[in-house]
Amino acid sequence: MRVIGDLADGVARGVESLGAQVSEAFFEPVIRLGVTGLSRAGKTVFITSLVANLLDRGRMAQLRGAQDGTIRSVFLQPQPDVTVPRFDYESHLAAMTGPAPHWPESTRAVSELRLSFRVQSGGLVGSLRGLRTVHLDIVDYPGEWLLDLGLLERGYDDWAADVLGRIGARPEAAAFLAEAGGTDPSQPMDERRAKGLAESFAGYLQAARAAGWSDCTPGRFLLPGEMAGSPALTFAPLMKPAGTPARTSLWREMERRFEAYKSRVVKPFFRDHFARIDRQVVLVDALGAIHAGPRAVEDLRRAMADILAAFRPGTGSWLMSLLGARRVERILFAATKADHLHHEQHPQLTAIVTALLRDARDRADFAGAKTAAMSIASLRATVEERIDHAGASLPAVRGRLATGRQAAFWPGALPADPAQLLVPARQGAERWLDADYGAMAFLPAAIHLVPGEGPPHIRLDRAAEFLIGDRLT
Repeated sequence: MRVIGDLADGVARGVESLGAQVSEAFFEPVIRLGVTGLSRAGKTVFITSLVANLLDRGRMAQLRGAQDGTIRSVFLQPQPDVTVPRFDYESHLAAMTGPAPHWPESTRAVSELRLSFRVQSGGLVGSLRGLRTVHLDIVDYPGEWLLDLGLLERGYDDWAADVLGRIGARPEAAAFLAEAGGTDPSQPMDERRAKGLAESFAGYLQAARAAGWSDCTPGRFLLPGEMAGSPALTFAPLMKPAGTPARTSLWREMERRFEAYKSRVVKPFFRDHFARIDRQVVLVDALGAIHAGPRAVEDLRRAMADILAAFRPGTGSWLMSLLGARRVERILFAATKADHLHHEQHPQLTAIVTALLRDARDRADFAGAKTAAMSIASLRATVEERIDHAGASLPAVRGRLATGRQAAFWPGALPADPAQLLVPARQGAERWLDADYGAMAFLPAAIHLVPGEGPPHIRLDRAAEFLIGDRLT
């Protein structure tokens, strides 16, 4: 009887889920917007400023529904998934716009927020339909977890050999490589040895991320949460020994734990969150990579291609959507921190990010998804000015440093031809031959929000129009 009851409960849940999807599709449609990016790309700031500017749309001139009056009102609602933490919008906004403005804490887990729009379309059809409700579910993902999706199609021996080959010349990996090189992977499994290797490898990943590298997987080693210390997070890459490793060997146990990580951590994340997205923004800290040098730029290009390979782009039929097989319909590649450049250099930054993501973007276009690339600043932290240097007038920006003082900054002239950066990056150059690109960390500027206006930004309205504008008219 218990088995029959369980089956009945399962059928009932399936019917309820399908009913909810039918209701959403025909009466109150839902847009699920995924916000993706690697460390320091600005996901938290993007979501916070986007929500604030959708609630108070005075600065959203390029969002068509805000300008023509189609959007009558916007309000926050409890999210439908009660098992996912709520994105802490209010605390993040207070951090950015309070009396001592500072950047909010970065993303450390999946979180979600629901905005609801009351929309009245124009014309005869709009008058017949009347006011309708459209929900926007914004889902925030740690970018480091997204890179893990590429592990699903790899075996442990292939992954380990690739990692060891890529990090061999990185100073951040020296300690781990010394420990791994002094380990015989064919020896019997020893938990202390496995733990030491995993901790050393996690230490490398932390140092690599701080140094600007993008390929820092497995992502849960950086953000372990409740899984800290579990066997699924206690492995490290080791070269496969000659012959067939014994079942009780250290290498076999590392392989087993790698597979457990894929099945117990990566697959549930993909199934429960990532696979349900139908609009996506990919935030890219291209300026940070350029400042770090050619190898960091190439590393970023490869990392972003790996992320995009995990998407299922293209437009699905309405029936496919009802059955839960969504497809990503629109993908925006956004180079963040555009306010660190004078507006004269924004076209160059957009061209660079477009070229940087060319391979991944072409695959998405081919599959039917609409894509766009642009340069944005979710929260404008600087003002523009010109400074005199060596007899030349340079386009600069001025902002507040961590010390509290104001400083003007010119990061260097980005090339008009992105190949001047991407070719040396692909060739493995150590540094830029004829240029030096600087980077500066600005704090948010003190702002006084006017009723009806959200925080100042650069092209956030254009980003919103591309991502969701078609569903709000």
